[in-house]
Order: sequence, then C-alpha cells, then structure tokens
Amino acid sequence: MRNSFLPINRNDMDLRGWDHCDFVLISGDAYVDHPSFASAIISRTLESAGFKVGILAQPDWKDPEAFRQLGKPGLAFLVSPGNIDSMVSRYTVNRKIRHNDAYTPGGEGGKRPDRASIVYTSMARQAYKGVPVILGGLEASLRRLSHYDYWSDKVRRSVLLDSKADLLMYGMGEKSMLILADLLKKGIPMKGIRDVRGTVYAVNSQDQIPSDAIILPSFEEVSTNKKNYAESFLVQYQNTDPLVSKVLVEPCGTRFVVQNPPALPLNQEEMDQTYRLPYVRKSHPEYDEAGGIPALQEVEFSLVHNRGCYGGCNFCALTFHQGRIVSARSHDSVISEAQKLIEDPGFKGYIHDVGGPTANFRKPSCPNQLVRGACQDRQCLTPEPCQNLEVDHRDYLSLLRKLRKLKGIKKVFIRSGIRFDYLLQDRDETFFKELCEHHISGQLKVAPEHTSPRVLELMNKQKHPVYRKFMKRYSEINQEIKKKQFMVPYFISSHPGSLLKDGIALAEFMKETGFVPDQVQDFYPTPGTVSTCMYYTGINPITGETVPVVTKERDKRLQRALLQFNKAENYKLVKEALLLEKRSDLIGSGPKCLIPSYPGGAISRKSVTSKRNHQQKRSKKSNRFIKGS
Repeated sequence: MRNSFLPINRNDMDLRGWDHCDFVLISGDAYVDHPSFASAIISRTLESAGFKVGILAQPDWKDPEAFRQLGKPGLAFLVSPGNIDSMVSRYTVNRKIRHNDAYTPGGEGGKRPDRASIVYTSMARQAYKGVPVILGGLEASLRRLSHYDYWSDKVRRSVLLDSKADLLMYGMGEKSMLILADLLKKGIPMKGIRDVRGTVYAVNSQDQIPSDAIILPSFEEVSTNKKNYAESFLVQYQNTDPLVSKVLVEPCGTRFVVQNPPALPLNQEEMDQTYRLPYVRKSHPEYDEAGGIPALQEVEFSLVHNRGCYGGCNFCALTFHQGRIVSARSHDSVISEAQKLIEDPGFKGYIHDVGGPTANFRKPSCPNQLVRGACQDRQCLTPEPCQNLEVDHRDYLSLLRKLRKLKGIKKVFIRSGIRFDYLLQDRDETFFKELCEHHISGQLKVAPEHTSPRVLELMNKQKHPVYRKFMKRYSEINQEIKKKQFMVPYFISSHPGSLLKDGIALAEFMKETGFVPDQVQDFYPTPGTVSTCMYYTGINPITGETVPVVTKERDKRLQRALLQFNKAENYKLVKEALLLEKRSDLIGSGPKCLIPSYPGGAISRKSVTSKRNHQQKRSKKSNRFIKGS
C-alpha cells in the first residue's frame, strides 16, 4: 500500500473510517511528512503503535473553530510550535518581524503566533475543555524552566506554567511519547503521570516533590538576581545527561516545576525503526499551489545518519535538546532510505547531505559515555581534545562509499557541519582526502566562528591556530587532487566577550585570507544556551567569571560592519570603529588597510576581491550543479 498523509480534516478521517482521533497534533509548521520534521516523527511513531493521529497544521490561532476541525481527541492534544522557536521564526536578531517563514507554504510570514506554545494550548483548551494538552517541540524543550527571553528582555517562568499545559515533553520525544500514550490509553489521568523520563510537570505542594530531587533557586530568585540565574543555569547544564542527571525542581510562587531526567538516547535499532516509518517524504499536496514548503527543499534529498553532539559549542542548544551522546543509524537503514530517494521522480541523482548535528560523528566520544554519561566537568574537544576521545572516520567513510556506489547516485554531498578540529585529530587522512575529492560541491562550509582566543574560549570552540592548520591542509589536499575548491567559514559577531578590538582582529583575518562573507550573523540570544546565560547575566556560568557583553544596537552594528568592511554602505561604521580603537593604520591604501582614507578612495583590494569574486562564481556553479540543472 502506498504511503498516505495523516488526516488534516474530517473528510480525511472519513476516508480512513475514523470517527475520532486519539491524538490531534497542533503544529506551527505546515504539514510535511518527512523525517527531518519533528511533528512527522512523533505522529508516525504514534501511528506505528496503533494510535490514530490527526494533524492541525498552522491553524488560525484567533478562531476556536479551527481547533475543532478534527473533532475532540480521545486521548490528548499535542502542541508543537514547529521545528524552531516561534519567536526566532517571527523575529530577526534586531527584533524586526521577518517577512518570510521557510516552514509555511510559499515561504509566507505571519502564519504562526508569537509564543505559539502558549497560544495554541489556550486555543485547544477553548476548543474542548477537559482534554489533556501535552506540550513538546524545541520551543518547549528550551523553555522548560525559567529562562531569559530576549524579545521581552526579561526572565520568564517555565512555559509549562505560562501555557497551562498538563505536561511538557523535552528532548527527542519518541520514547517519552510512546510511554505517555500507553499510560493514557490505560486510563491513567495526567495527574498520575509523574515519572516519565523527558517530561516536566507542576505540583502545588512540596510534599509531592521526589525526595532525591535537586531544588533550584526559585523563579523569583533567578528573575531578580543574575548571579542566582547563572548558578541555577549551571546546575541545569550539569544535569542534561540521561545517565547521571537528577530530578530538578524549581519553585515558582506557590507551585513547583519538576523536571524528570532526560529520556535515554535511541539505540541503533530504535533509530532505524524511527527512519523506517512510512513517511510520504513530501509536503501535503494542498500547499502545491502556493509553491510548496521552502524548508523541505533544503532536506528533501538529504539523509540524517546521527543524533546528538559532543562538540559543546556554548551558543548551541543541542546539549539541552538532543544531548551529548551520539546515536547513529545502521548502514542498511541509511542505504534503504537512499533507495527511496532514487525511486522519487524528482530525484536528479544528487544526495545533498549525509549528516546530522555534526556530520562526522558516528558514535559516542568514548566508551565511558555509555557507562557513566558525558562528563559534567570537562568537554570532549576543548580546550584540548580529551585523551579518551576516540577519533575514527572509518565507519562514516564506509557508509559514504556504499552510497556512492548505488545505481542512480551521481554525487553524495556533505553539507552539515564538519568538526574540523576532530578531523585533524585523525592520523589517517583517507576521509579528509575523499571528503575533498567526492563530497564537496566546490565549497566546504565550516564554522571557526572567531579568531580571538578569549571569544573562542567563551564559545567553547577550538583555538584559532587549529583552523589555520585546517585551512592549510585543505588547500594542500585540493592541490594534490587538482581541484579548485574553497571554504566558506561562518563567523558570529557580538558574541559575549567580543569587544570592538576583537571585531577588528577578525576583519584583519578576513582581509588576510581573502574572504568577506555576504551575510553576517549577530549573536542571537535564544533560550537554553550557555552563551545566552552570559549575555543576560554578564557571567560565565561555568567559571563564575565576569564577561563583557555588547547589548546596545549601535555597538552591535559596529562589530557587524567590520565583518563586511568592503561594503560601501559600511564605510562610516568601519571608520568609526577603527578610530575608536585607535587603529588608523588600517585606513588608507596599504595592503593591510581595511578601508581607504575617504569613501570611494583607492585601496589594495586584490587579496579580497579577486579570490572572493572567483569563489562567488564557483558557488553559483555549485548551486546549479546541486540542483541538477
């Protein structure tokens, strides 16, 4: 039987002979039945266990009737604001409304509300009183306890309390969801579900708190004292591993928010089962007229082979969501999915990515992680690679070779992030060489993020000389295989700890290497990251040290302009920044100067423009090549 979409209206339910749904999943994204979309994974997981699941995708949040389209769910509403935080979907880092939304038909903006977790839960309550509401998705996961909210510039309490949902699921939810569904099917009331891993609930009495729980500072304490906030965050950060984490309790007014330990990561068999489910792998046909879903175009012909990341970047929320223990699918599972791509009429022979959070991780960093959990007091890769780190690309390379040999495959690309510091630790360069020879479409995207030793330390990134070493070896290998391929590095401006002098040093590095980015990402303080804690408190929660933070828009603009010093519209800002730091030596016509003495003046730009123009041409060719045209 050909795969079919899950019901989105009563007609779909009638065709299946359903008089009700067990679960109605309310999603802030359009309905895309593809394993890169969390709502698809959860709904198909429930379906595989025999539950009837309907989808309400981007319902009109101002109309209670929109939440009654599938009738009253027999067990619960499931609320997921979407693949990313609804506030990030709606607003830029400058707090301006975005005009586009990649998870909406035709990329149209404005189809989901601010703080969708709260709004959708409220509307579900209005639609059918008494029906349990379970909150999940990335937004809920990272807002499960008190958190700094950048958009209102204040600390907000747990979204479980603000939304008035019955229960919150955090992290990767397949295991938690199946346990919850089974308990609800058995008639267990929501108030009786208290010990499911990966869930958060609220109680009214201290007597209802588990005896072995860690009591965090209260919401009132963390919302009025930044030191308390940083200390509470550190305890949460140290309790993200499923093997060693304790129950955490956060008092809030007269209530107590209780966080159970994270769900255990999926083993290989369970990972394979998740990706074996009968996904249609398309967006719902009702979106075709609007032009489909842009976010699907990025992943439709890509393969996810792993979960979790022990890279530990402080600006990334993966530690709080997927965790540091890496799980991977079997080769047979990934190859089976590749065969489905080959059979797709729209497939042109190019697999766009074989990746995940970090593409070149295929197993836990060391055997100890599976026995004792990830270390609470140290990182796997920084400031120096741990002596217990197992560096081995052979399994990943074997998988890529198998995919390359499949009939119907022209190219297998890797677009996910490569940890180049991990790659350099591998004494066997076979993977590095085959990466350059077979898996790059003219340019390799990497994330050195900065050059300042202090900023990199606060980011928990590798030292800058490591990136220079990688650049050199990457260039040498490409010369050996007679290919002209480039690197596209990502940098973040205005990260906590980054001063104006650091932005200037980064601009000097760009001038030296001949690369100036077309787009620059300002640090975006989203919930659930160490860097966001630094941004709000001015304290590094790991060390307790004070961190300088750029919060004023003018100061951010100066740092951002430095990273695009060659743009005419940035001239005044760059000059202002250089003069403030007494770096007039970088103004003029010399080979190291960033800007000329006056707008439109002469400057030695050969190192930037010649390489960059050639790289842009290569990039355009690569994009056409990937699309198969």
